[in-house]
Amino acid sequence: MPLPLNDNVCAETVYSAIFRKYSKDLHDFLYYKFGENFNPKDKVQEAFIKLWENCSKVTPDKAKSFLFTVANNLMLNEHAHQKVVLKYQATKPKHYTNENPEFIMQGNEYMDQLQKAIESLSEAQRVAFLLNRIEGKKHKEIAEMLNISTKAVEKRIYGALKILKEQVEGLN
Repeated sequence: MPLPLNDNVCAETVYSAIFRKYSKDLHDFLYYKFGENFNPKDKVQEAFIKLWENCSKVTPDKAKSFLFTVANNLMLNEHAHQKVVLKYQATKPKHYTNENPEFIMQGNEYMDQLQKAIESLSEAQRVAFLLNRIEGKKHKEIAEMLNISTKAVEKRIYGALKILKEQVEGLN
């Protein structure tokens, strides 16, 4: 078994060779699995950017696995985001209200606080929290989607709840 000449993909020649070797296969994989709707070309580029950002941690023999895993996760996140967008668009707002203006103003302020607090969560916490609370997914389902343990999902969700309770008034 020959030893690899490079222990990471930071060398420009190695990185370029990996790009030439796997970019088309990665694009085709994403296109066949998810279709054109989620911009597989963009996700390929993002995966290679992540590879470059982590080049010192990835060996050339693990680069293909890294790229396909990252790209697949990017597409799954995009798919989950699109589901949330579609669900939000499907809800029809009421055209009337029985609440007084002060109550409506307080509700709007609360929603603004909540939105800002959700935006301040880390991406991992936000994804797990929204999948659980908005889409109603169980911890085990989220763990399978994100390819992590259920304990990691629980930690992310409970960490998100803790942050939200600290940042939003009246959430207790």
